[in-house]
Amino acid sequence: MRSFSSKDSDRRDKEKDDLEFARSNQDSIQAGEAKFKRLGWKKLTVCLIVEAIALGSLSIPSVFAEVGMVAGVILTVGLGLIAIYTSYIVGRVKLQHPEVGHYADAVGLCLGRWGKEITGVMFILLLVLLVGGHTLTGTIAFIRIVDKSTICALVWGVISAILLFVVALPPTFAEFAILGYIDFVSIICAIGITIVATGIEAGKSSGGLSSVEWSVWPPADVSFQGAFLSVTNIIFAYSFSVCQFSFMSEMHTPKDYVKSIWALGLSEIFIYTVTGALVYAFVGNDVESPALLSAGFTVSRVAFGVAIPVIFISGSINTTVVCRYMIDRAFKNSPIRYINTFAGWSVWITACAIVTVIAWIIAEAVPFFNDLLGLISSLFISGFTFYFPAMFWFMLIKEGPWYRGTKNISLSIVNGIIFAMGLAILGCGAYASVQDIMTKYNSGAVGGSFTCSQAHYV
Repeated sequence: MRSFSSKDSDRRDKEKDDLEFARSNQDSIQAGEAKFKRLGWKKLTVCLIVEAIALGSLSIPSVFAEVGMVAGVILTVGLGLIAIYTSYIVGRVKLQHPEVGHYADAVGLCLGRWGKEITGVMFILLLVLLVGGHTLTGTIAFIRIVDKSTICALVWGVISAILLFVVALPPTFAEFAILGYIDFVSIICAIGITIVATGIEAGKSSGGLSSVEWSVWPPADVSFQGAFLSVTNIIFAYSFSVCQFSFMSEMHTPKDYVKSIWALGLSEIFIYTVTGALVYAFVGNDVESPALLSAGFTVSRVAFGVAIPVIFISGSINTTVVCRYMIDRAFKNSPIRYINTFAGWSVWITACAIVTVIAWIIAEAVPFFNDLLGLISSLFISGFTFYFPAMFWFMLIKEGPWYRGTKNISLSIVNGIIFAMGLAILGCGAYASVQDIMTKYNSGAVGGSFTCSQAHYV
């Protein structure tokens, strides 16, 4: 067995070789630095929109059906405000510690190397699961649009994965932001079509809008697992702080991030609340998830067609972020990390392909929408949006003892509550998601994994 001193010597030699290699490729590094510092606050907002307003908005109406109109509105607005605050904390950490490149680096400042490594694994798993969620949504969309029962559902899953891979290839977020404008128009139009179509259909029904069965308060038969799973779906919709460190690393003026999170956060609260309330009021307790399925067969085909860009653009940005994280870690002192050489592009394309294949496997293994979102929210977003930002405030931002001054006391209480909420979501949400998955499998409500059958997708 080699001694620790021998290992340290090997490590120092490797670092020295990396630095010498970097010096010999100084021109490539300088060009790479310029390439990855072109993000302003407007493009940051677009990147956050691409990452945030997609799958989440499609699950909100079913949340309202589970918990009732009043609780749905309160949860949507309340959790949205909390997400804005925790995103603000994340930005403060980035400004105070500009060396932080990704979320795991920030956790490492608080919990050391092991905290950094564990969070890095969580970060990778979360983003790969998100890509898997978009692969699943793409499969559902193609099945509904084409409506050809003779085509194996696995084929649509493969096509979805290929599209996600292709769209993820632009390596910088400034380049990706260009697609963001298409993404935003796509989801707004798809939601608008769904709202108008369901409203017209409700108006034509016998008795008109008043005949639609919806509840102001939670239904009498609401279960703990159903209600908590609904809460995790809303949390999923507000997960924009997860990639914020990665995005801010490309900003030429990082302090402008506050404009972005307010613009995004308030937009999300408005879109989610209006979408959830109106679709639920127009469709009632039978609203489906994703919500586009509730627009009727013909209109939902149109809506899914319009939503194709958002499904694949919003999914692909998660591939971009996770591959950037892995390449930054693996090639810290190498020009490869700037993806402006043949070797860099080769590594980049390979990483995107591997992530996409793994995401496709996940999508086929967990072929139901709400439970996949619930698992993602419970296991990972509970930390990235709740207890990690609260920990950042206590360990990196707070000035002086928590009990000194009204401001410190107030913010300590707020962040303590947010920390406790994150732990509750982690435990209860995971329990609710797993129980719901088991119930659906035992009842035959979903088909098996890796199946050609289209029935359990729509």
